[in-house]
Amino acid sequence: MCGIAGFIDFQKTSAQETITKMIQTMDHRGPDGYSSEIIQSKHAQVALGHKRLSIIDLSETGKQPMQLEEFWITFNGEIYNYAEIKDDLTRLGHRFVGNSDTEMILHAYQEWGNKCVHRFIGMFAIVIFDSKKQEIICFRDRAGVKPFFYYWKNGVFLFSSELKAFHEHPKFEKEINKNAVAAFIQYGSVPTPYCIFEHTHKLKPGHQLTLDLRSKEFSTNQYWNVYDYYNKPKFNVSYDEAKEQTKTILNSAFEYRMVSDVPVGVFLSGGYDSTCVTSLLQSNRTDKLKTFTIGVPDIGLNEAPYAGDIAKHLGTDHTEINCTEKEAIDFIKELPFFYDEPFADSSAIPTTLVSKMARKDVTVALSADGGDEIFAGYNRYDYMVKYGKKLNRIPGAIRYSLVGMMNIIPSEKIPVLKNKYNFHNRYEKLKGVLKNPSDHDIMLSLSQQFTDAQMKDFMNCDFEHLNTLYHSTELKSEFHSPLTFMMAVDYQTYMLDDILQKVDRATMSQSLEGREPMLDHRIVEFAAQLPDSYKYNDGVKKRILRDIVHDYIPKELLDRPKMGFAIPIAKWLNNELKGHVETYLDEQKIKEQGLFNFEYITKIKTAFFNGRKEYDTKIWYILMFQMWYERWMQ
Repeated sequence: MCGIAGFIDFQKTSAQETITKMIQTMDHRGPDGYSSEIIQSKHAQVALGHKRLSIIDLSETGKQPMQLEEFWITFNGEIYNYAEIKDDLTRLGHRFVGNSDTEMILHAYQEWGNKCVHRFIGMFAIVIFDSKKQEIICFRDRAGVKPFFYYWKNGVFLFSSELKAFHEHPKFEKEINKNAVAAFIQYGSVPTPYCIFEHTHKLKPGHQLTLDLRSKEFSTNQYWNVYDYYNKPKFNVSYDEAKEQTKTILNSAFEYRMVSDVPVGVFLSGGYDSTCVTSLLQSNRTDKLKTFTIGVPDIGLNEAPYAGDIAKHLGTDHTEINCTEKEAIDFIKELPFFYDEPFADSSAIPTTLVSKMARKDVTVALSADGGDEIFAGYNRYDYMVKYGKKLNRIPGAIRYSLVGMMNIIPSEKIPVLKNKYNFHNRYEKLKGVLKNPSDHDIMLSLSQQFTDAQMKDFMNCDFEHLNTLYHSTELKSEFHSPLTFMMAVDYQTYMLDDILQKVDRATMSQSLEGREPMLDHRIVEFAAQLPDSYKYNDGVKKRILRDIVHDYIPKELLDRPKMGFAIPIAKWLNNELKGHVETYLDEQKIKEQGLFNFEYITKIKTAFFNGRKEYDTKIWYILMFQMWYERWMQ
């Protein structure tokens, strides 16, 4: 796991110190070493930079950038099955100097060309320079676990693991993409493949980018698509057989993520996903796994007792990490540096804190993200399956009347429910669901903080709605179900742009490699073809995953409401962060930017401070953008 950056300068005017500055912005991603190369080709300067976090082959033979004959590479990530591929290549006559997966990639590309990527099980952002063909070839892993940004303008192509590196190149123009700003305000992150800056993009997961240095033309091609598996008939297999096959694939995926030359731990929240990872791994070994759980008791975020009971039952070497509310709040000022594109998921705070504590004992930590998207774990799937058809049966006039009543009665006035986790935000979203109860519109209502109509009032500049994967029509009608539709969309949107971005930045901010065992592509390829009822059945979410876990853990240890990394945003904004709100949502600041309608923001802010608690997330989104803007645009 590392940080990569580089440039292809067709004008050949970039200095050596430029690639040094670019890569050193990401010291946190690779504290174990730095190296770069500038290759003077016939058509351009090719600069490859690398910050190393040593995980596999800790010797100098794993150092990057690496060369094999006419091929150069800089690579971020892990290829977990590198040893098997290396054996295949050895039988084909290849000879290796070291034992790194980086060297294996070069040999695999030399042997199989672009098709080598189909053999890789792992997370990766790979850049290869073929000096003979004068081509740059870039790959991003199938799920998008590893980030890959690129910039292309005026004869300069930049790439990096994080946007901050681009600011160090003198030819990078940090011009705001107003369409991306609007998308961030709606979703809390900028959707792939778009970026907050003009001429800047994220390479889509499962895609390859090729830049021809001779013609200065580049193209992107998709080598893997999750819809290829959702668009297949469901397996004709019994539930018990499906459960055993699922367990086999999970075991293989989880064990691969333990491949390392440094200590490995597991984030254990006490929920089904992390318990599944921990249970299967601990059952296959006598050594105790190192597990980590965070709690912030001051704010009611404390899964530690539940995780502790599970760790005790499984016999892991468990560490409970308790942080204070002050520690959590103090970290907010650091968010814009590490999340150098606007990002609004507040759970980035506890994720970073648990990463910081885990790094004291391990260099690699397994997370369990993806279980909800693959095995149907989110509460919103309940809404879609239970209420989608029912909502469509309600006459439109009645639905609009209900929305009118909800606009009059704030969520804070609803007895009992007002104290439930995230109720205020869900109450607000329910209004959108009542207005538009189709699968697509329900998905958007549950995913957006501001509707398209509200955005017209909110933005103070011309913008266009981006064509995101929320609007994908790739799921064929014969394989469509509300559940399948939502899981496929979530896999390519919320999971990618929120969850994975959060975990990558949070772990790497502490020089900790975060691995995602649930996101082995073989798992979703298999699960996509399971009958819906094997994943969601009569209100039971993640049915098959739960039943696997119950083979190892008594049901009573896990049978509780989903908690999540809930941060008390409304409380903080009303108290500890109220000064931040007033400072960053200041009239002069907003009007100088020219992006947002200050009067609309004032209306939301006033309503929030007068008790409309459901506006907390909207205020938070605006605050996060303003803090990012101050850090990177001023």
